[in-house]
Amino acid sequence: MVKKITKSSTGGGGTNTSLTSLSTSTTTHGAIPSILHDALPLPRAVVFDLDYTLWPFWVDTHVSPPLKPNANHSAGVDRNGESFTFYSDVPAILHALQIAGVKVGVASRTSSPELAREMLKLLHVPGSATINAHLKQKDKTRKAIDFFDAGLEIYPSSKIRHFEALHKRTQIPHTEMLFFDDESRNRDTESLGVTMWLVRDGVTWAEVVKGIQEWRRRRGIGERKE
Repeated sequence: MVKKITKSSTGGGGTNTSLTSLSTSTTTHGAIPSILHDALPLPRAVVFDLDYTLWPFWVDTHVSPPLKPNANHSAGVDRNGESFTFYSDVPAILHALQIAGVKVGVASRTSSPELAREMLKLLHVPGSATINAHLKQKDKTRKAIDFFDAGLEIYPSSKIRHFEALHKRTQIPHTEMLFFDDESRNRDTESLGVTMWLVRDGVTWAEVVKGIQEWRRRRGIGERKE
């Protein structure tokens, strides 16, 4: 069973639902948010923190290497037999952003960068039938790490440094980047022009919609609907 670990404890607290679930407050099952295909501008790059943003644990304190995959690579199993994976909406979100032409990156200050990279290689993202059908494209199961075409900045440092490196690699202006993170202190990235959206319990479809709405609002694009 995959555990969802609270920040205040290394014990288990609940479980993740299916990796391919699209059931959130913003979408009906089998649909993706219209904001990804409404013809209005999207950020050119979406950047994610890792711990408690893409997955519900601290990789440097909750995970005990070595890692091995479960049978279908939907979770990584550590030496204690504990299973770890993404928040439930994340795999479909990665697919949708890529199909929408948005580059995806990581900015994480974990002290175990190699373990984080290993987790991203080990976890496989299944093709999303609903997204593929909606956008009339096909996508097969791939390693999660393959989705991050904007780059992986994973090392102990300021998130400012992470974003400077992402800009240098992609040549995408910081104003064209949307950042999802669970720590308010990382709002300092906004001094570069980045739009940061604070998530409290992991990235979901609802958070993605709100983040894109905020990015658009700051640029006077469309109207934010409450």
